Amino acid sequence: MSEVQDDVQEFAALLTRLKERTDRSYGQLARRLNMNTSTLHRYCAGDAVPVDFAPVERFAALCRATPEERLELHRLWILAVAARQRARTASAPATDGAASSKDGSPSETAEQSGPDEREAQLPLPGQPAPADPARRPWYRRRRLLVTAAVATALLATLGSLSALPDDDRPRASDSVQGADPTRTTTAGTPGPASTASPKPSSSTTPSPSPGTSDAKKSSPKPTATAGSPSKEAGQKQPSTGVPLTWSANSHVWQGGCGHDYVVSKSPQQVPPPPPPQDAGTWAASQSAVHGRQTMVEISVQGRTSTAVVLEALRVRVVGRSAPVEGNSYAMDNGCGGALTPRYFDVDLDKDRPIARPVDGNDTGTPIPAMRLPYRVSAEDPEVLLVDAQTKTCDCSWYLELDWSSRGRTGTVRIDDHGRPFRTTSIEGLPSYAYDTSARKWVPYS
Repeated sequence: MSEVQDDVQEFAALLTRLKERTDRSYGQLARRLNMNTSTLHRYCAGDAVPVDFAPVERFAALCRATPEERLELHRLWILAVAARQRARTASAPATDGAASSKDGSPSETAEQSGPDEREAQLPLPGQPAPADPARRPWYRRRRLLVTAAVATALLATLGSLSALPDDDRPRASDSVQGADPTRTTTAGTPGPASTASPKPSSSTTPSPSPGTSDAKKSSPKPTATAGSPSKEAGQKQPSTGVPLTWSANSHVWQGGCGHDYVVSKSPQQVPPPPPPQDAGTWAASQSAVHGRQTMVEISVQGRTSTAVVLEALRVRVVGRSAPVEGNSYAMDNGCGGALTPRYFDVDLDKDRPIARPVDGNDTGTPIPAMRLPYRVSAEDPEVLLVDAQTKTCDCSWYLELDWSSRGRTGTVRIDDHGRPFRTTSIEGLPSYAYDTSARKWVPYS
């Protein structure tokens, strides 16, 4: 048993060392791994071993383990799983031996009487039990007596029903009507109460049409109305629609101040740069196109407390053409900041661009990149930042976000209010920056 514990504890110790490298809690890591917090804690404490290596591999990637550490983690996981299996195999014979050591135990009795003998000893309805019931344990005698009593009662009931005339036999529709005289037929409207009469009232039973068959007449099916449940109470209808909401802002500036727009107007016709919160309105009024870079901030949130897993983020380029002609206007001469958020990098010049997660930085402290799958809900939203760049084309593109929740899957399209996002190159275009002292656009390189 000590060897088993050693293998499991070595595996758990490596998991703990990898976890301590990050600044995340067990809850934060478990949410990104799509597992329960208590499950991850048991893995790291050595109380449990995952039967599949997939969650361990995702955990290692999230903790930025080296290839050598991942190989060692896989080796220790194999040893830990084998140790757990050895422990179960060793405990099984001991349990069997303890059960067989008792006199008159159920297992011993079952071996003494085979299946054919047990069937032969079952009494028929109305007949007494076997002559020597003392040979059987008490629980078997009681089971045989109960079986005989139930069979006798069933035969008596069937006989009494068969003796009744056809008109007096209870029907399925009678039991439904008599079960609840104030049953709800529509949302918030109680149905009519049944009155005392020898035959069921026609007010609560829908009258079948002349063309219906006898089978439909005997047991009419209730018709679902607006607002009335079509299933039994307590059963939830299967959810439909997209279980998440999203919003996108494509006028996000680098560091909150640096961005370029391409406008087909002279500097004298272009107004001063706007504050960042008014960038969308300013760009629309000037028919401006994002120059070189488009940063899209996507807010994703579940509609309810049920978790929705964001599975993948894909890029779709729907058009490439020659760069837009005009002038490039910089919203600032440049700005710097100590905080660089984590984001998804997209190179629009590639034939098949992908959204690649990139680490952020906070005054020298790395911010681990966001890696999918990732869980969101109404209480736990998430913000995704996508940085798409081009040097060669006028590109039109949008994003696709795959999701899954409660066995359902789907894909939402993320675009600019129904239109694709648009990014154009600024290579070779005249560049201008705004001089606040002279209050005009001036050339800059």
